Amino acid sequence: MFASVWPAGIEIEAETRAAVEELAPLARRVAAERTRDELIRILTGPDPERGLRLLHATGLLRVLLPAVAAMDGVEQPPEFHPEGDVLEHTILLFRHLESPSAELAFGALLHDIGKPPTFQRTDRIRFPEHCRVGTEMADRICRELRLSNDARTHVIALVANHMKFKDVTRMRVSTLKRFLGLPRFEDHLALHRADCLASHGLLDHWEYARDKLAELGEEQIHPPRLVTGGDLMEIGWSEGPDLGRELRRIEEMQLDGIIRTREEALARAREDLAQTN
Repeated sequence: MFASVWPAGIEIEAETRAAVEELAPLARRVAAERTRDELIRILTGPDPERGLRLLHATGLLRVLLPAVAAMDGVEQPPEFHPEGDVLEHTILLFRHLESPSAELAFGALLHDIGKPPTFQRTDRIRFPEHCRVGTEMADRICRELRLSNDARTHVIALVANHMKFKDVTRMRVSTLKRFLGLPRFEDHLALHRADCLASHGLLDHWEYARDKLAELGEEQIHPPRLVTGGDLMEIGWSEGPDLGRELRRIEEMQLDGIIRTREEALARAREDLAQTN
């Protein structure tokens, strides 16, 4: 950790580095909480790129985060990732994060964690379902490192949603609003921007999401509910899964701008109830 905060140009003394490499396997004995805290200091410090490269070069990354070390040498399609393999991309990403929180830093570190186990070479290199697989892996890693439940939830959300930006210009209005309404969406924006700058360099989808977030505002992204479950039960809906689905359907229509008032929502709910009977 100390080396990653030293001024540029200062290197670890050769004998010290050799000792670190030799004793790296012993790091498995360190308490998870201590490992987590040291990783946070590196990832949120002044030079996380240097810190990660040193962790990898000394063998500590393979001991502490083997799933991250496994990204080394995993090829990516050069048309999208001219910078190199998955680990190189992940390390370079930290150049483009400004004072990240611990959660954003872990989200960045783990965002492509699902690529090594999903690697396929067909018409080109592909990683089918790497977000789903990566989300499950990130969950396990966060639990192993004893992150708080709130922190773990946010890291998982960053990993799970990082590929959705590619579809933002084609999303229906309600889907876009739900996406922009994710908790702490500014972290999702920051991760996507860094993800792009560490690869192909195109920021059009980031700019679109940023501009839509400002254009729509909180009132449109998180509008007050027009009706509640109690309202629907008063007009004849029974408590259960159908009621929940109807509430979600009405909320989606509200986000799409199809219905705008309580009266319109109740009228739609009466129509839908009649069709189910």
